[in-house]
Amino acid sequence: MTKDVIALTPKMPDTAALLVALAAGGTELDAASAADGAVIQLLGAGGRPLVSVEAPVLVQVPGETERLLGTPARVPVWWTETRASTAVPEAADLAGAVAGRLAEVLGGLVWPPEAGRVTAVPVTSEASAAPAPVGALPTVDVVTESTAVVLADRPVIPLTAWLSDVLRTTTGFGAALHIVTPAHCRLSLPLRTVLTGAPNRWVVQDPEGGYYDGLSGAVLSWQDGTFAAARDAAGQPRAAAAFVRADGAEAGEHRLTVQFRTEHPAEGELLLGRSVEAAWRALTGEPPAGWGTAEPVNLPWSPRQLTDLARSRVPEPTLLTVVGTGALAVVRVTRTAAGVEEDVTLTLGYGPGDQAPLDALPALAGTLADGHGLVSMLASAGPGGRDLNVSPRLGRPPLPVAFALGGAGVAEATLTHARRPPLALRPATIGPARRPGLYYPLGDGNDPAGWDTLSTLLAHLRTTV
Repeated sequence: MTKDVIALTPKMPDTAALLVALAAGGTELDAASAADGAVIQLLGAGGRPLVSVEAPVLVQVPGETERLLGTPARVPVWWTETRASTAVPEAADLAGAVAGRLAEVLGGLVWPPEAGRVTAVPVTSEASAAPAPVGALPTVDVVTESTAVVLADRPVIPLTAWLSDVLRTTTGFGAALHIVTPAHCRLSLPLRTVLTGAPNRWVVQDPEGGYYDGLSGAVLSWQDGTFAAARDAAGQPRAAAAFVRADGAEAGEHRLTVQFRTEHPAEGELLLGRSVEAAWRALTGEPPAGWGTAEPVNLPWSPRQLTDLARSRVPEPTLLTVVGTGALAVVRVTRTAAGVEEDVTLTLGYGPGDQAPLDALPALAGTLADGHGLVSMLASAGPGGRDLNVSPRLGRPPLPVAFALGGAGVAEATLTHARRPPLALRPATIGPARRPGLYYPLGDGNDPAGWDTLSTLLAHLRTTV
């Protein structure tokens, strides 16, 4: 497995500290920069990267180190990742020595704690002298014509800036990204969002041998330079027993997920993030704690800074992660011909004895329709770990509890038609009287028929009158 070692320090790792850290292994190695200077690499005799040191990130959001590493740390804290090549046996110890020396020089700690040993690491492996394969991405473990394979082993696999860059690069080449982990690892919700299915995959090592897809459960095998579904005699994919086996680790824990889209005119005074904050306050009583374009989320909550970043990236879309106590949102900001869209998926986690605030949903829909340009909203509830991470096993899907349609959608369907779905429910009027939206209650999250109800409702709203 790729050995990731992280130094968490109260002081910034400046050039002098990095030079001391890079010499921690006690071996004469060359250093070079990569990724436009954002990564420093220690190179073997043949120029093969042994260890990469990411640009330090100042994390100012409480709880991020505990969310991703299980290790609490006082903020602000500098997060510096070192990543070892799996091609060279000594690289993992060398990465630990680099991170350990940073923590020793600047004060702080190393994750995992046992990795931060500052000892001499002689690099004698023949692999270290071999040149890096042509076209290899920095510290990506295997690269074929069709696939980049990253090996990872940490409690939560986050969408780091480095991994986001790897995904962008492979997508630009028309290649797939496959992240291979042991079965005890989980994905963060932002990483799950960008791994939208084949050709990209989460490949899990089956404890009983072999591999399976951590999101679909399909048994996988290495075929022609990529992981692909293994099929039975009838040509159908097979499900891994480890994926469908329940272990009860999250018994009683549950989630509420609210997905909504808002649309705004592309005006100079537009302030993005206000709808996210409104939803957060309605469902938690607090504003979000922080935001960022990668994990760990490092910036305190600021709709103004969020807006400035999204505006600087136009016409490209911007994917953001927003965090706070017990909740996480993934936000995609897109410039369209009609204006600016915000697609938000806000997920909240609860323990066995907690109740999700379903009674707050009608008012939330009204707030979004009244002042935030609501297009539509869907709320669903179901089982899931309150830590909001994704486990590689089959879970019961969530069930819809409410749907809302903004004023533009209601006007398109006509108010009279939209008010009269062929269902035993009465929608409530929301938003401004001059252009009202509608809120449709669909259940309490316990009735499997909720999806049929939603399907019937959407078919009715699409029907021309």
